[in-house]
Amino acid sequence: MDGVWQEIWQGVRADFSDLPGVVAITQLVLRMLLATFLGGLLGYQRERQGKDAGLRTHMLVALGSAFFVLIPLQAGMSMSDLSRVLRGLIAGIGFLLAGTILKQQAEGLIHGLTTAAGLWLTAAVGVAVGLGRETSAVLGTVLALIILALLPQIRPDTDPEETLWDETGALQPPAVRAVDKQGSAP
Repeated sequence: MDGVWQEIWQGVRADFSDLPGVVAITQLVLRMLLATFLGGLLGYQRERQGKDAGLRTHMLVALGSAFFVLIPLQAGMSMSDLSRVLRGLIAGIGFLLAGTILKQQAEGLIHGLTTAAGLWLTAAVGVAVGLGRETSAVLGTVLALIILALLPQIRPDTDPEETLWDETGALQPPAVRAVDKQGSAP
């Protein structure tokens, strides 16, 4: 019976031997945690603004993007082959983001563009972390937080009759602005 348990243990060890040592384990854990943290920062900001894609969504997008890069690198994939993984990741994220953009026909407004752009950037942050470009990922996250937090506050004040923005902060298309200004459709 000891022989069977010994074989089972050897099988388990073989399955979990993809990380050769402490350095590789530390690198993997650090990168996954950093991607999750940076995605969480972006998601927290969006959740505070009451957006649908919040903390968990951004954390999962960043972690998933990092994971899609980390595993092929860990397996020894060349950078030229990794470019195919990145193309697939970008296409998949694009498909996911297309579902976040909604056009409301009755009002002529488009919602979700900032959410989609934020998730797209979150995926890029995850990829940067996965590739070991932690400083670039942190810088990208800081710049995104500045854009999301400060730009809505520094929009120029305009005459409400001339405004391009609706009460939710979404850009109004020209047809809607014309309706609002004239009181009837152009």
